[in-house]
Amino acid sequence: MEVERVQAIASLSHSNGTIPAEFIRPEKEQPASTTYHGPAPEIPTIDLDDPVQDRLARSIAEASREWGIFQVTNHGIPSDLICKLQAVGKEFFELPQEEKEVYSRPADAKDVQGYGTKLQKEVEGKKSWVDHLFHRVWPPSSINYRFWPNNPPSYRAVNEEYAKYMREVVDKLFTYLSLGLGVEGGVLKEAAGGDDIEYMLKINYYPPCPRPDLALGVVAHTDLSALTVLVPNEVPGLQVFKDDRWIDAKYIPNALVIHIGDQIEILSNGKYKAVLHRTTVSKDKTRMSWPVFLEPPADTVVGPLPQLVDDENPPKYKAKKFKDYSYCKLNKLPQ
Repeated sequence: MEVERVQAIASLSHSNGTIPAEFIRPEKEQPASTTYHGPAPEIPTIDLDDPVQDRLARSIAEASREWGIFQVTNHGIPSDLICKLQAVGKEFFELPQEEKEVYSRPADAKDVQGYGTKLQKEVEGKKSWVDHLFHRVWPPSSINYRFWPNNPPSYRAVNEEYAKYMREVVDKLFTYLSLGLGVEGGVLKEAAGGDDIEYMLKINYYPPCPRPDLALGVVAHTDLSALTVLVPNEVPGLQVFKDDRWIDAKYIPNALVIHIGDQIEILSNGKYKAVLHRTTVSKDKTRMSWPVFLEPPADTVVGPLPQLVDDENPPKYKAKKFKDYSYCKLNKLPQ
C-alpha cells in the first residue's frame, strides 16, 4: 500500500496516545486555542416546507448574505433514507483495507473521484485527520461506477435513491437563492450549468484522534462548488468562522447543512458569501459526513450575473471556466 491511510494511523496512535508530527497544526489553527466557547449565535435553521414563499426566499437570502451557511428541516428526504445512506457509507469504511483500496484514486488522475486521503496541496507538509471517498451521483452521463463500492450490496441503490431526492431539494434551493437576489427563479441554476450540474458526493471519515486539541479533520476553507448539501452524523465537528471566531455548528437530527460555495459567491457578485469552515475531530468517536458538491461542468464559464452588475456595482470577480478555477484553488494558485 503506497499511501498510509489515516484510519490505519489512528489505530496505532490510539495505543500510544500521540499523533504523528505532520498532523499537529500550527498553534494559530489548533482547535484547543482557537475554538470560541462563549455565547455565540446559532447557524440559521430554515423550514423548507414554509408555505409563505416570500418569507422562505428572504430567510434563505439573509442566511446566505450573513452566514454563507444554514440548516434546512422538512426538506422532503425521508429520514430512513438518510439513515441508509449513513449505514452503507459506514460499512464501506469498516471493510478490510485491501477491499477499500480497490476503489482508490489513481495516482495520475486528473479527477478527485475514488478512495483517498490527501486531497489538496497542504502548506508546510501538514496533513488532515481524514480519509474520504468521492464519486459523482448525477447526472448519469458523469457517473463512473468504477468508484462506487460493490460492498455493501445495497450501496448503489441507496445512493441512486438519495440523488433522486437530492435533486428536488437542490432545485428548490436554487430557486429561492435566485429570488433572494431579485432575479427570476431559474437564473442561478442555469448559470451554474443547468441540468448538467454535477453532483459530487464525498464521504468524509474522521477516525477517533488521541489529540483532538492539536489536529483538524479538514483545514479552514470555502467550498469551490456552487452549493454544498451535507448530511453529518451525530458526532459534532463542523465549525464556522463568524465574527472573527470559530464557532461550533449545532447538530440537528435529519437536517441538511447547506453551504454557499465559491461559484454562487461569484455569480451573486459577492452578495452571497461562501462560508469559511473547518472540521474538528473527536477523541473517542468516529465522525462522518456526506457532502454533495454541486459543481458546474468543467467548461462552464462562471462570472457575476449580468443582472447584478452596473456602474455602481462593477464585477468583483473574473469570469473563468470552472475547471480553471478548480485547478487554481486545489493547487493554491491565485485566481
